[in-house]
Amino acid sequence: MHRTRFMTIVAAGAAALFVSSASALDKITVAYFLEWPTANQVAQLEKTYDEALGIEVEWRAFGNGNEMSQAMASGDVHIAYSQGLVPWVVAVSNGLPLKLVGVAVSYAEADNCVVHADAGVTQANAADLEGKKIATPIGNVTHYKLLRMLDHLGVDASKVDMVQMNGADAAVALSRGDVAAGCAFGGPLQRMKEFGSELMTAAEQEAIGIRVFDVVSVTEDFAKDHPDLLMKFMAVTDQANAAYSADPGRYQETISMAAGMDLAATENMLGMFSFPSAADQKAEAWMGGTVQAFTKEVADFFVQQGQLDQALDSYDFAIDASFL
Repeated sequence: MHRTRFMTIVAAGAAALFVSSASALDKITVAYFLEWPTANQVAQLEKTYDEALGIEVEWRAFGNGNEMSQAMASGDVHIAYSQGLVPWVVAVSNGLPLKLVGVAVSYAEADNCVVHADAGVTQANAADLEGKKIATPIGNVTHYKLLRMLDHLGVDASKVDMVQMNGADAAVALSRGDVAAGCAFGGPLQRMKEFGSELMTAAEQEAIGIRVFDVVSVTEDFAKDHPDLLMKFMAVTDQANAAYSADPGRYQETISMAAGMDLAATENMLGMFSFPSAADQKAEAWMGGTVQAFTKEVADFFVQQGQLDQALDSYDFAIDASFL
């Protein structure tokens, strides 16, 4: 299996990339994903964030969560919205000073791996994936789920040719039959299903302990120097989540425009999502203890799989629910 690109994030000197400044900001930049509809995108499109924070909020689309980490390291991004937990874990493990300050979305069915119909591979003969190509974004939640599924099904991941591809490219590769399986989230996953079947269903994954959620992460400097802006950002997000939960149909068209998806696809994906409230996030089931424990579990698993050199003893120091 190819050595993953996220391992090239070097811990040495990483902290020096963050330039601390408590001076007032006239703009913040937030990383997000296209084709990944979330309830807060109503506030994004209608500029509710800008109004509440009193400054311009620029939204910049990225292809995967590791790119978000690198953009925060360079100082180009202040907040990553709906960053995968795994890229955050990898970044913090490698010394990047990031904070997990919220849970953006919980999802089980909107992130998966699809085996091409012509590959002839099912759970019963999953070991036949050894020696074959699987397209997946490397070093994120999708990759983590793939490794967990392969491990559960008795597949030697070191014998699988994992090809680094973001979702859109993975979907194209699968459609052409260039790979035996493809892994993705959001819109690309929905397109993949036209050419094959899921390796494991969401329910089957949950049954073996795979949790799937994205986080809101920030640089330590931004959290330290601008806590008022961060608290306002999280408050607007919570209000948007509550408004959507109360009347989903009212907001789906707006969300589809912000996500760059057609309405039907947006409705389908939103049906797979849940957006925990600030109160829920602070409870034991989330940032009151479960997220901390699961984060350590993910890191240890990646070390076991040879995808991460070393896990930290604890990630609790980098998880902060005080801005909710």
